[in-house]
Amino acid sequence: MIGEDGKNLGIFSKDEALKIAREKNLDLILITDKAKPPVCKLGDFGKFLYQKEKKEKERKREVEIKGIRIGFNISLNDLETKANQAERFLKEGNKVQIEMILRGRQKTLEQIGKEKIKKFLEILEKKIPIKIDQELRKVPRGFIMLISKK
Repeated sequence: MIGEDGKNLGIFSKDEALKIAREKNLDLILITDKAKPPVCKLGDFGKFLYQKEKKEKERKREVEIKGIRIGFNISLNDLETKANQAERFLKEGNKVQIEMILRGRQKTLEQIGKEKIKKFLEILEKKIPIKIDQELRKVPRGFIMLISKK
């Protein structure tokens, strides 16, 4: 059993542990039942759930990847709109995956697609400093690149 301050109190039977918890007006929280003997902690169960939920939200927020899809025939004005959207995602602390899907004859004009992505990166670089996490790479349907904020 672990005390509310995080110190190891020792090994107790279930009845003894529940008795100690009641005396201190605390809950007996099961941390893991896979260990021999099972590990329990004294504390407020509501606070325990709140902290667990908070850690889960933090973990989810750290890993999020947002996607921006750029069309082959996109205009300069639309590129700026997409750059504004990417800037907002980067300021929130997310990574941005830039994707360009090539269809039909567009696959033979890969160089034009690469130039559009470079132009998009130039526009975005003027707004916010970026770091390239994954270089522009060719995939069967087009191009993919991953960027984040410096």
